[in-house]
Amino acid sequence: MLSFVEAARNPTLHGNEPARLARHGVSGLLVPATFEEAFYRQNNLPERLARLFTPIRPTRIDEDALEPLSAQAQALIRTSYLLDDAVQQFHGALRAAALDHAPLHARRPGTLHAEPAPYQPPGAHTSGTAALQAVKRLWARDWTFGAVLERLDTTGSVGLDARPTLLLPGPPGTPDPARAASLGETTALVNEHGLTGLP
Repeated sequence: MLSFVEAARNPTLHGNEPARLARHGVSGLLVPATFEEAFYRQNNLPERLARLFTPIRPTRIDEDALEPLSAQAQALIRTSYLLDDAVQQFHGALRAAALDHAPLHARRPGTLHAEPAPYQPPGAHTSGTAALQAVKRLWARDWTFGAVLERLDTTGSVGLDARPTLLLPGPPGTPDPARAASLGETTALVNEHGLTGLP
């Protein structure tokens, strides 16, 4: 897990949004793509998902068959588990970033959609669990009917590469055209904490 300042040192690997946010003083946490890759590997998800989508032929997509399979794929992501070491690493990074007992949201760099994680009081046994669930919900969105259909149309495969995930304080931001204009950006997301995204 990396702060936005740390992620800014390798924009090729982590994308340029964390660096742009860091320049404006926005703090948050970047969950690297390798964390998601490990989650997929440990749960044997590439093979399980490939088996699930075996009936789908990219050259002649049966959308009626694809829709329930996409729902099953999303459920598979949401109900698979991270190993204890990975969970402890995640919780430790949240604590280090002071995000472990505050509301936050998860979002992919360069995108608008975010998954919220509600406030958890200090000392709550489930500290960090809501954040981890928000991350997994975000990962599961890669398996919605629309996302899978788009991959089939563009690449001929349901497969995808892991990507970084951003964790930011507060609820998901909403587009603020005035703030975007003042920053010279196309889109700026803002919440009660201020700037929270430059997708």
